[in-house]
Amino acid sequence: MKFLCAGSELVEAGSRGFQLEGLKLFAVRRAGQAYVYANRCPHRGVPLEWQPEQFLDPSTSLIQCATHGALFLIESGECVAGPCAGQFLQAIDCREDSRGIWIDI
Repeated sequence: MKFLCAGSELVEAGSRGFQLEGLKLFAVRRAGQAYVYANRCPHRGVPLEWQPEQFLDPSTSLIQCATHGALFLIESGECVAGPCAGQFLQAIDCREDSRGIWIDI
């Protein structure tokens, strides 16, 4: 397991981008749970954010690809609207303990 960040660095309904060992990743916190995905839209393979740390739609309830507006469920990474509907973001296994968020890459 690799250390990603301190738990306090990922606020509720917030998102953050990371680069770790050459991989572009992002993390989202919803209902106290951290979710980590590869920062790559399944539609065109482009990074999702339009500005640093901006991975969520305005309501902070869905992950949004800035390029074509695809929307993904935070809990599963499934695309529910847009050009890649039915496809999934690549989930990264993670766990959180008192020291922070850890990922399995």
